[in-house]
Amino acid sequence: MTLLRTIDVRANPGECVVLRGPNGSGKTTLLRLLAGLAEPSTGTVRLDERPVDERDPAIRAAIASLLGAPATYRDLTVHDHLTLIDATWGRNADDCEQRVGACLEEFGIQHLADRFPHELSSGQTQLFRLSCVFFRPATTLLLDEPEQRLDDRMRPHIAELIDVRRAAGATIVMACHDPAVTEATATRVLDIQPAEPQ
Repeated sequence: MTLLRTIDVRANPGECVVLRGPNGSGKTTLLRLLAGLAEPSTGTVRLDERPVDERDPAIRAAIASLLGAPATYRDLTVHDHLTLIDATWGRNADDCEQRVGACLEEFGIQHLADRFPHELSSGQTQLFRLSCVFFRPATTLLLDEPEQRLDDRMRPHIAELIDVRRAAGATIVMACHDPAVTEATATRVLDIQPAEPQ
């Protein structure tokens, strides 16, 4: 079975490539390949000429992705999760509380700081997941439908945060079904067609 047509794409720093296509066209598969979570049957995936492999510490440090539900801990609050991410990436502990507070406010979830992930609504969960991705000091963001489960008020705000990260030099590749979010963020759109049945 072919999950993704042969494709050749390059994304540069300061660029947001939006993947469009019907369900089943391979957008999530392509993002998983770019993240090093799956291996292509043919061809290669590289980041700065380095093969993408999630076991490589340099690749893990460079790429942050929103692909499915991230690992969370039932006994850690939203605030605790961001604190753990901050410590994992070796940031200065003296400034941790300030960074965590700023991130929670940026995503509009500061009032949820003491909640546990399983206590959040679907929209709140999506904002929490996005905050965890954006909180990492990564140079490349891979986002699978970051707008899903968000209301009409939050979608433009998330689009703005994506564009700010791109303008700061990040490379962003994301699947998106929302025309307004695509219009606000994309520097290039890649239309993906479903693979031919075998």
